[in-house]
Parts: sequence; structure tokens; C-alpha cells
Amino acid sequence: MRLFKTDTFDQIQAYELGWSLIGSPLMTVYCYVFDDVMMDTAQSHMQEEALEIASHHNIRRIYLTHYHEDHSGNAHAIKQTLDTEVYGHKITMEKMKAQCKILPYQKYMWGKAAPVNIKPVPKKIETALGEMIPVHTPGHSKDHLSYLIKDKGILFSGDLYLGTQIKYFRSDENIGDQLESLKKILSLDFQMLLCSHAPKREQGKERIKRKLDFLQNFYGNIILLWEKGIPEKQIFTSLQLKEDYFAKFICCGDVSMFNGVRSVIRHYKSENKKIVS
Repeated sequence: MRLFKTDTFDQIQAYELGWSLIGSPLMTVYCYVFDDVMMDTAQSHMQEEALEIASHHNIRRIYLTHYHEDHSGNAHAIKQTLDTEVYGHKITMEKMKAQCKILPYQKYMWGKAAPVNIKPVPKKIETALGEMIPVHTPGHSKDHLSYLIKDKGILFSGDLYLGTQIKYFRSDENIGDQLESLKKILSLDFQMLLCSHAPKREQGKERIKRKLDFLQNFYGNIILLWEKGIPEKQIFTSLQLKEDYFAKFICCGDVSMFNGVRSVIRHYKSENKKIVS
């Protein structure tokens, strides 16, 4: 099944894309277009639709939030077809030079992102909607960027938000970095939150605050038990955390709630080592 939906946020055109061999897509992804700008490029399984979008809008510039294949999947195809410039964080540049290894579930859900040479994102970006500023917001990935259109109060948040309460974490996520990134974003002025999976027209800043509160409580509750010598699995049980076993199975353990517990403890240990040294 191929899912292709459109929506409008202010003067920004939103495209929701999803793909599945059988039945409804397990997860969809958004890319956003305004003027000659495209924010992320969606998954390569939807390359035909992504190329149609880029061609229709005569896209000249692509800004990636991060290198993950559901965001960068069509950067190569669009650049090759339309001679479009692609921009991203310096880590994204390195990641996109060669085809990254991905797990079976990632290949099934999104498809691979072909290698592509991209440019470093400028510190300030002029657009038809006003100046857009990239903000480094690591945690979900080391290279993650959010983009703020100051005059409009619009934030393209990539995968920084996703929801106010998180049900699972990737195994490579850094929850400590996420907390700092959420705090950084809260210092900015915005209301519209254009997340790559769950866009919100209103109360964007309040939603980010609610996610920060959730993660801070999650972190604090885990460490409270960890400092008492309680092991990871028992912490998970004691806090009555819920595991989405279907998602964990499908994703080969790369995505799970238990990964969040491990990420908290890993970060806490790292911070304590810094203090000691």
C-alpha cells in the first residue's frame, strides 16, 4: 500500500508518505515544501511521489534534519534529477557519502538512502517566509538539526518531538542529549511544531515542555532506583513501564522501551565519570 496525503500549515505544504507491502504502513513520514525549499525527502520506497513533489514545486534547496533513511531517502534522486542542492549537518555530510548499513526492519519500512554529496547547512538561511535558523539538537541522532523560521514562529523539529510521552527508544539514542536539546528549543519563540511524524499547528512550545517534563521524570525515577542498586530489568518492572513487544520484535530489539532505561543509566554513568575525572 502506498499512502500519499497532503495538508497545509500556514504557507507550507505538507506531504505525508507511507509504504507497506501488505496493509497500512506501520509508520508514515512528512516532508514539507515552501517556495523552492524542501525539508527532508521522505523514504526511498516513495521515490516516485517524492520526485513528483520536488518537480512540481521546482525545488532548488533541500535541508535535511538528519541522515536517517526516512528523512534522507530521496535526497540523491532529487539532486540527480533536478540538480538540487542538499544541505545538512557536518555529521550528516559524512554519513551520506556512503550507504549506511541498516537493519532489516529499516529496509522494509523505509528503504535505503543512496549515497549523495551534500553541503554544510548555512548558519542563516534566507527563505520566502523569512530567515530560517538551523539549531543543533542531538539525542535522537548525533547530527540532528531543527530549523526555526523566526518571523513565523514555525519550528521544523525532525524527530526531536514525536510525542509528549515516548513509548520506545532507539538503541543508539542519547537521552541526556535529548534533554539538553529540548531545553535549547524551549528558549526559542515558536508555536507551530512541524514534526516529521506528528505535526502540530498550535501549542508547539507547550508540547515540547510536556515532553521535557516526561523525560526528566523518566530519567529521575530510573536513577532513584539505580542508585539503590536495583538492576535494569527490575527497574523496568518496578516502574511498571510498558513494552510494545510487537514493535520490539519487528525492529529486532533496536526499538523498545527498555532501551530508554539503558540510555538513562548509560548517560548517568558517563556524567559521573566526567565528575570523577
